[in-house]
Amino acid sequence: MYCVAVVIAIGTQPPVSDQYLQAVAGSLEMYVDPLPQMPKIYGYSMSNGQPSSIKLTIGMYQKKWKFHRDLPPTTVFVYGTDPVTATFPGPTIEALQGVPLWVTWQNYLPAQHILPWDPTIPVAIPSHGGVPTVVHLHGGVNPPQSDGSAFAWFTAGFRDVGRKWTQATYMYPNIQCPGNLWYHDHALGLTRANLLAGLIGAYVIRNATAEAPFGLPSGDLFEFHLVIADRSFYKDGSLYMNYTGDNPTIHPEWQPEYFGEAITVNGKAWPFLVVLRRRYRFRILNSSNARYFNLSLSNNLPFTVIGSDSTYLHKPIETPTILIAPSEIFDVVIDFTNSPTQFAEMMNSAAYPYPTGDVPNNLNGKVMKFVVAGNLRVPDESRVPPTLVKYVDSNVDEAVKHRYIVLYEYESPTDNPTHLYINGLRFQDPATETPKPGTTEVWDVINLTVDNHPLHLHLATFSAKKVTQIQDLDTFKDCMTELNDAEKCNVTRHAEGPTVPVPDYEKTWKNVVKMTPGYMTTIVVKFRLVHNNGSYPFDVTAEPGYVYHCHILDHEDNEMIRPLKLTYT
Repeated sequence: MYCVAVVIAIGTQPPVSDQYLQAVAGSLEMYVDPLPQMPKIYGYSMSNGQPSSIKLTIGMYQKKWKFHRDLPPTTVFVYGTDPVTATFPGPTIEALQGVPLWVTWQNYLPAQHILPWDPTIPVAIPSHGGVPTVVHLHGGVNPPQSDGSAFAWFTAGFRDVGRKWTQATYMYPNIQCPGNLWYHDHALGLTRANLLAGLIGAYVIRNATAEAPFGLPSGDLFEFHLVIADRSFYKDGSLYMNYTGDNPTIHPEWQPEYFGEAITVNGKAWPFLVVLRRRYRFRILNSSNARYFNLSLSNNLPFTVIGSDSTYLHKPIETPTILIAPSEIFDVVIDFTNSPTQFAEMMNSAAYPYPTGDVPNNLNGKVMKFVVAGNLRVPDESRVPPTLVKYVDSNVDEAVKHRYIVLYEYESPTDNPTHLYINGLRFQDPATETPKPGTTEVWDVINLTVDNHPLHLHLATFSAKKVTQIQDLDTFKDCMTELNDAEKCNVTRHAEGPTVPVPDYEKTWKNVVKMTPGYMTTIVVKFRLVHNNGSYPFDVTAEPGYVYHCHILDHEDNEMIRPLKLTYT
């Protein structure tokens, strides 16, 4: 439902300055807390050596969390099987390819939110109070009823539910190829607040038969999830989120991006990890609301990228830096064998907002630290194979449909953003993207804003093919603002500028692709399984359908999201 109400949060804090937030973050000594490993939940059972499906129950709880040795405990919302073991981020769910998993998601959150939210954007507002939530398995190939529609939200005890809510238990088929996913909240208009509060967690699909021959580093000692999230804090440890919008007479609380001064990894601010002189595997997820990270290591060791989002690369790619957008995942190997130093800081050089914003400072320019133990190499039977996985080709010629997808940002007379649309349409407007299951399409995504946008499609996977600069951008933008029609605005004449190569470490089937401002990014979208070219084994045309959206959460919440309705007609 859409309604208007007052902004409610427990323990409303007074306004504070950027200098205050920087001072609080700066008071926290870096690299004093060890990197936590999140608890694991296995999404299957074993009997006589054979896996079988199970049903899990995972709750959402309010609890206290220690982000740093010297910071008072912070009130957060977290996932877990019970309130005592619930963590920030939530437990890592380990599933097996081809073994379905049923999860009942339960909401035990309080009557009021711990963070401010804005009633003037489309938002879930329950009749009886409570915090609306709904879980989306990001990157999952799931039936629409289990996808976590923004309109399928529910409050504690299912007292209030959204208009698209149908079931408490979700079914995850896990039919897709092995790879990295994550789960997070997706409630209408509350995604940025609910994720900021802590409703995030990693999910991995494994296939030992297919993956073991790679010989990659494995096991709890040599394989880690790194869930990165920027946060700001008050002196009392409370999470900071703005209470005043950039256009307060229009949106009293909404701002276009949230940037935290402290960088947390697995729920600790600037943690450290002791490593041996050998190879390690890191599954790196950027779960931040809006911050991009351009990662590098201070001792110049390279990353060897083996996967991106939920798929492997065809061949490993060695690179000194990785640009990772909000919601993106990169699967990497770091070889510390010949480290020239006894430590390596993971650094960040991405401007915020990306790409033309502020340069990172001495706080948000650092992520974590690796401490290299000793000077001697240790036995290491792991390797990085010369080839990994070959999926179906991303062939433009297979497309049965070509679409233009245009990203807009609208401003007030004060030149501050008010809202963002895709193709000039609101979220609640009827679906215009209605692909046929089993087909391939080409989307030319035109970014008319000044920001880079991580575009995420539910269900489908896609691959970037070409990034072309829009010539005479102002003229084209003026025409698009008036007509909202790329063909009538002669896009083929404007999309003739220089091209930017797609990074080699992104050349695979992805569920998030970065859209460069002032450019047209051509993507091949596959509405079928990419590891075997198979059809979806469930009805993808059912309600409530799917969506695609920008994964800067503040943009998504303020209308940069559209329905994706698959149909056979």
